[in-house]
Amino acid sequence: MARTSRFSTVPALCFAFGSALAAPVAAWAQAVPPAQAPAPPSATTPAAPAASAPAVPSSFQIYGITLNAQAEVGIMGNPAGPSDFLNFGHLFTDRANQVLMNQLLLTAQKPIDSKATTVNFGFDLQLLYGTDARYTHFIGELNYLTDSRYQLDIINANVQVHLPYLVSGGVDLKVGQYPSPLGYETIDPSTNPFYSHSYIFNFGVPFKHTGGLAIAHVNGMLDLYGGVDSGTNTSLGNGDNNSAPAGLAGFNLTLLGGNLTLLALTHFGPENPTLTVPGADGFMRYYNDVVATYKATPKLTLTTEANLVRDDYFKADGFGVAQYVSYALTDKVTLNGRAEVFRDDKGFFVAAFPGVFDYVNAEAGKPTPFVKSYGPNTYTELTFGVTFKPTVPTPVANLMLRPEVRWDHAFANAPFDAGTNHNAVTLAADVVIGF
Repeated sequence: MARTSRFSTVPALCFAFGSALAAPVAAWAQAVPPAQAPAPPSATTPAAPAASAPAVPSSFQIYGITLNAQAEVGIMGNPAGPSDFLNFGHLFTDRANQVLMNQLLLTAQKPIDSKATTVNFGFDLQLLYGTDARYTHFIGELNYLTDSRYQLDIINANVQVHLPYLVSGGVDLKVGQYPSPLGYETIDPSTNPFYSHSYIFNFGVPFKHTGGLAIAHVNGMLDLYGGVDSGTNTSLGNGDNNSAPAGLAGFNLTLLGGNLTLLALTHFGPENPTLTVPGADGFMRYYNDVVATYKATPKLTLTTEANLVRDDYFKADGFGVAQYVSYALTDKVTLNGRAEVFRDDKGFFVAAFPGVFDYVNAEAGKPTPFVKSYGPNTYTELTFGVTFKPTVPTPVANLMLRPEVRWDHAFANAPFDAGTNHNAVTLAADVVIGF
């Protein structure tokens, strides 16, 4: 189970908590919890997390099943014109000065009702085609279907059930494949404040899991998370690069009448591939992430994310903090800011993957001669942007325009502009449209 071939003990009590909560009901996890997504400008309080499907626009329903499509096209402009055409520190927006169709997202889903007093079932099937798929693949699934930068991937393939038992709000379960609930930013671009992603999202949290998670809604204040899966970006059988299980555990607190939420999750298990690490299944990697979201006023939302990732085999640590500020000028225009610091103490986590298959090959433990890493470093970035949501006619369900300007700085080695600069400035914009 691995994020890359270089990447990795939560105490036994934490593992026991995750297993105990998940095992009785064969739980499997939530796709994109609402606590991760930025609160919409018109919202007065953030929603509590629930094991529901991702927040995608509804355009067509039949027998309670919602069908929709969403596309994202963007460009990450780099005035320096790096000779390797790379924006170092980025994954999904790593190509400099190139227009990309990052995603065409097709979704069929039947969400569960987490507040129901009766048992109800749901499912989520979601396919992604575009350049983002280079980084979201499950190992062993559709990895080499095409040698183009435009690839096909499964984001969600799971079944869900709400059980109104055990605790006052019941338990939500999901079994199958799904995006990780760790972190503030998401694979779905419509729930992010920016086109570019943070270092924490790119290098400090898992992208997806195959397995399960239970979310117990203990009361209006507390939700408990616990689950078991095959690891980070892994599937089953040959798609698990070290044939070892992993776990997930944590909690969400909803306070101040819903104006403050605190989502604290940890994912733990072996992640390095057996092909490159002898006895890989005996060395743990921990992803720990905390997201605190405070709706200070109806227009101002503040979000702080703290992250710590540790690989035991390589004795490598990555840790960072990101602060987000979102201010809704109107119901159509929102100003966004992000300030972040991320420390990679061994040069183990932060890297660039210029080849079409470099990322998935690194996860599987196959040769990756073109991967670029610049050793131990501390990175910081400042990003400012605007989200514009104009009124749209039918059949368009949503439209987002997001220009941004970003400054990156590396304190040690110079990784930007093909390894010649400690600083990088990028000017970017994307369009997200849903039907």
